Amino acid sequence: MASSANGTETHEETPPQPAGIVERLARDDVDRKRFLKMAGSAGAASFGAFVLAACGSSSSSKSTTASTATSASSSAGGDIAILNYALTLEYLESEFYSKVIAAKLFSGKVGELLQSFGSQEDSHVVALKAAVSKLGGTPAENPKGKFPITSATQVAQLAYTVENLGAAAYLGQAAKIQSPEVLASALAIHSVEARHAATLATLVKKSVTPQGAFATPADMSSVLAAVKPFLS
Repeated sequence: MASSANGTETHEETPPQPAGIVERLARDDVDRKRFLKMAGSAGAASFGAFVLAACGSSSSSKSTTASTATSASSSAGGDIAILNYALTLEYLESEFYSKVIAAKLFSGKVGELLQSFGSQEDSHVVALKAAVSKLGGTPAENPKGKFPITSATQVAQLAYTVENLGAAAYLGQAAKIQSPEVLASALAIHSVEARHAATLATLVKKSVTPQGAFATPADMSSVLAAVKPFLS
């Protein structure tokens, strides 16, 4: 809100903020088609290098373009690997909630909450698979999991552990992501995982900020070691 020259108040609209790749892919087919053009930039750079070479461009121009293409291709490949890593974790989380809901250990508000968490993890899977494909990669296969579903107390504690692990995993990859769009998408999912973890913390009477003021990231090897017992 701001004041005009005559003292009357005017309202300034806040411009909509751009969503990340994964979030947009989950929402809209139009955005998926638009993303195809954007995600093809690495491939376009590589193709451009061949075109310039065929047209007889200068050696320095060829070198610069080839370097750009290589850099773009490398960045895209790295981001695809990270997205597939995230996808693997989301497969497991999605399956976990599916089995929890099927076990009917929770009812009422808690049951509804866990159903909503499961639905959100399902959306993460769909969006991440689409993002990997649009970047020119092959989505990781669903590893299939095995989860001990014995009691409501045990499941709630496991859910708290799983969600904290997921949040730490995304945080651990943030600095390695090359594309600002992919980074925005990863952070959008990271935020949801952290909120899931905080909500579950109240259910199991744990701290909603277990590491204090700053969350601790987890590297890929640590996360994969942690989830190994849950793989079939």
